[in-house]
Amino acid sequence: MSSELFDLTGKTALITGGVHGLGMAMAKGIGHAGAKIVVNEHSSQEKVDNAVAEYRAEGIEAFGYLFDVTDESAVINAIKRIEEEVGPIDILVNNAGIIKRTAMIDMEVVDFEAVIKVDLIGPFIVSKNVAKGMIARGGGKIINICSMMSELGRNSVSAYAAAKGGLKMLTKNMATEWARFNIQTNGIGPGYFATSQTAPIRVDGHPFNDFIVGRTPAGRWGNPEDLKGAAIFLSSKASDFVNGHVLYVDGGILATIGKPSNEA
Repeated sequence: MSSELFDLTGKTALITGGVHGLGMAMAKGIGHAGAKIVVNEHSSQEKVDNAVAEYRAEGIEAFGYLFDVTDESAVINAIKRIEEEVGPIDILVNNAGIIKRTAMIDMEVVDFEAVIKVDLIGPFIVSKNVAKGMIARGGGKIINICSMMSELGRNSVSAYAAAKGGLKMLTKNMATEWARFNIQTNGIGPGYFATSQTAPIRVDGHPFNDFIVGRTPAGRWGNPEDLKGAAIFLSSKASDFVNGHVLYVDGGILATIGKPSNEA
């Protein structure tokens, strides 16, 4: 019985930006739980093709589409194609995002707007249009990839934090409006993870590496695989009465003002 709660066989999941990194890790978890995986990228067909090949090499039924999550007409057309060619979208993971690290006083408005557009308006556009089909079919799962910056500020990421804070509240409003249609909308808030992008700063002695390890009660960076369980849970029957929640997968950072010392 417990295994049935997490079985995604027969489901179709769209993971935006799921061609690499944490998005790919979550998509693999959902795929290995039985779902068909659909991923997108906005500019490179090669990235889409390479990602699909990697999923299929692991035995996951995967498909890829090229479209921009901030272009509503492109999103509508892509959803129509996906539902005709792959199947109705049962699970949506709004993972596509960008970040621009610039001190707020130096940040150009156009750059601030670009981050808001991809990280906040994109999930609104995709969710609104996927939800129409979910409502017609009687339910679905939407997972918005939030961040610790949904809760905390940090130097040089004002636009990202504003977008992710907004995404947290958008998640709650999606839950408020769509729960009556049997749609569960929740978020995942990753902490600091070991990826190719963080590799240069994940070395002993690097100030940021030492800060993260020291700040995290678990005493380590997250591994991409650490996100799989949260993604499967929020995609499955096991979360049918969980709505408007952000599940932080952060090794305990948000639980404490600092990692306890051995002397405490």
